[in-house]
Amino acid sequence: MGPVPAGVLQLLALIAALALAYVPLGNYMARVYSSDKHWRVEKWIYKGIGADPDTQMRWPAYLRGVLAFSVVGVLFLYLLQRLQGVLPGSLGFKSIDPDQAFNTAVSFVTNTNWQSYYGEQAMGHVVQTAGLAVQNFVSAAVGIAVAVALVRGFARSRTGELGNFWSDLVRGTVRVLVPIATIGAIVLVACGALQNFSGIHEVGQFMGGHQQWNGGAVASQEAIKELGTNGGGYFNANSAHPFENPTPFSNLWEIFLILLIPFALTRTFGLMVGSVKQGYAILATMATIWLGFTALMMWTEFAHHGPAFQIAGGAYEGKEVRFGVGGSSIFAVATTLTSTGAVDSFHSSFTGLGGGITMLGMMLGEIAPGGTGSGLYGMLIMAIIAVFIAGLMVGRTPEYLGKKIGSREIKLAACYILVTPALVLVFTAFAMALPTPGNSMTNTGAHGFSEILYAYTSASNNNGSAFAGLNADTQWFNTTLGLCMLLGRFVPMIFVLALAGSLAEQKPVPATAGTLRTDKPLYAGLLVGTIIIITGLTYFPALALGPLAEGLA
Repeated sequence: MGPVPAGVLQLLALIAALALAYVPLGNYMARVYSSDKHWRVEKWIYKGIGADPDTQMRWPAYLRGVLAFSVVGVLFLYLLQRLQGVLPGSLGFKSIDPDQAFNTAVSFVTNTNWQSYYGEQAMGHVVQTAGLAVQNFVSAAVGIAVAVALVRGFARSRTGELGNFWSDLVRGTVRVLVPIATIGAIVLVACGALQNFSGIHEVGQFMGGHQQWNGGAVASQEAIKELGTNGGGYFNANSAHPFENPTPFSNLWEIFLILLIPFALTRTFGLMVGSVKQGYAILATMATIWLGFTALMMWTEFAHHGPAFQIAGGAYEGKEVRFGVGGSSIFAVATTLTSTGAVDSFHSSFTGLGGGITMLGMMLGEIAPGGTGSGLYGMLIMAIIAVFIAGLMVGRTPEYLGKKIGSREIKLAACYILVTPALVLVFTAFAMALPTPGNSMTNTGAHGFSEILYAYTSASNNNGSAFAGLNADTQWFNTTLGLCMLLGRFVPMIFVLALAGSLAEQKPVPATAGTLRTDKPLYAGLLVGTIIIITGLTYFPALALGPLAEGLA
């Protein structure tokens, strides 16, 4: 079988698996976040943290819970890294330097998982499991909790109450992420991924020196890394490493885990607002963009430009031969259209236009289907913008799901979509203007500019993938990328929760003959167009200087 048919068959198998899981998982998550019952283990957790799970919170209290929990997470993970040298199970690794410890702590707490270190040469078992793996679970649960709070804002009326953050956090971890991640880890172990706590082993000599490998709880961290759209690898090569991703089947399984919850949350959304059709409209929008990007990526990477590509059957540089061009292309689109950031190939080695597609996927706001929770609330923000534009065109006050979109709501939505572009473009401009950051570029010209643009796009959108040519382990990049991750995660959450509170206080508006039907294909098309146009107007000049210039050269 040729590489193109093999890639298409992988894509079809992935779509079928996602379709089978969509309804049961979406229904299950709707029950999880709507139930008033608490499991016994959850009651123990509430008692341990001193939280009352039955207390309803307005948006400021919900936000305080999100921020307080995240601040504690950053401090704990920072101290764990700084103390690694004196902790048991450190494998002899020294404590992490302050700037890198700050960057890594912020990275994992914000669900970004940007890594400016070599995992197998820097982090011992304690930091990997008690620090990084734990944040993979809870940072994903925070994202889902914020998305559920926004959904409740649409579903509720004449109240500012959005639920209880601590209850949403614990339920998302205990009832959703842990069970699915356990199954995911078992499958990966069966495929050949590592799962142990062994020390460092010498496996022979390599280029005149000794080659060493260390084990670890790799499969369990790999499962939640993909399921929670986190992306941080146990090893520096990430999901291109055979210990993390051994076979073509494990590669497809990891892509499935990446897309599973973000797509299924649209079903949860439809059920919680009382209209499954609304969930299908959001799903159709996400799926259209995802399929379009995947097809475009496969076309650019399979295109035969010159004899080398013709002989190889595609752009094989930087790709694992066991996955091929098709599997690598599907993975690259999935990881950059979500907030995952895991890689099974090196995006810097993609064709010029292929690298631009990965960047554009993040610049859309990672909403197709996006991260666990963050993709849904990002898409709902864009849905509000699309409704507002439609209202301007017909001269009618816009409404969405029975709620009026007034000046307060549209201001909050507008502020949300302006945060990450401002971070990306401002910090990229500073990095290119100052003399020192440019020394970290491996390449010059358009590709070198793409390395820096990609880094700040990845950090500000909480993705975490890298272009693989930038030396980001410097004080400048560790600090500025850390700031981008913090601001790119929590400032948008402020606007999301404020918007949720404003919507929850409204009384429902009855639908009339002039109400825009937001559960129809026409609206889904409008939403896709809105997303593409807003992103294009914002980022086209920067893309023209980087990947477009390289791809058209």
